[in-house]
Amino acid sequence: MLDIRQTPQYANYLSSIGWKVERINEVNYFIKKFPIIGSVIKIQRPEHLDIKTARRLGNKYRAFQVIIEPNLTTDHRSLTTAGFKLSNSPYLPTKTLQLDLTKSENRLLKEMKKDCRYAIKKSMYSVLCTMNSVENFRDGWKNAVGWKRYVPPLSHLVALKKSFGDNCLLYHCTSTVVQSGAIFLKAGNITYYWQAFTNKEGRKAQVQYKIVWEGILWAKRRGAKIFDFEGIYDARFPNKSWLGFTHFKKSFGGYEVSYPGTFVKTRFPL
Repeated sequence: MLDIRQTPQYANYLSSIGWKVERINEVNYFIKKFPIIGSVIKIQRPEHLDIKTARRLGNKYRAFQVIIEPNLTTDHRSLTTAGFKLSNSPYLPTKTLQLDLTKSENRLLKEMKKDCRYAIKKSMYSVLCTMNSVENFRDGWKNAVGWKRYVPPLSHLVALKKSFGDNCLLYHCTSTVVQSGAIFLKAGNITYYWQAFTNKEGRKAQVQYKIVWEGILWAKRRGAKIFDFEGIYDARFPNKSWLGFTHFKKSFGGYEVSYPGTFVKTRFPL
């Protein structure tokens, strides 16, 4: 299935926040220009990998680095032959968790861990949750994480919502103390648990379980076949800070999907 980063909607979003986008033969090539030194080109999960086009664009935009993140069907050995090297610092998650949304709601609940079902039930009526305005959503995000974590600029969130329209859900749970929320994006048959935030009180109330469940139900209503958690811990590229939310995501059940990784070439021409 087509990855979200290869959709026209995602291309429109990146174009809106300052990237140059070339869409050639239904493949998105993302170019970030830098003064004097040239550019970086990203090719993320393409359906068809075309090294010749990557070479041509690399020369055209004076790219000092090309980043290719293959999908599941690409023979990534061709990248090694072309001089690309596997990076130890991937840009996209190299491993993710997916749910089969063709299953019934009852079946999805049954396949969750017991603690997950309990947390969903516990938090279902504990706080008010709304599909909020972009500005209010971002304010809640900032209040939840303070200065400790990056919060996208309002202009980026507005661009995301505009690009995906009704296929972008900003779900916000709030009370006098709880601030939690998440962004869900639907592209084709896949809905992504894109970004999320919560404060200490939200974690204590286990509100994110409710938020994810509501995102799953929203995805099913919109006809999605797969719910993608957009990244879990991968022992091939270990990042221990991912262990906590990986435990949370795995409590919903599903199956794991592993990608080859990120391949980089830093000298041009190719």
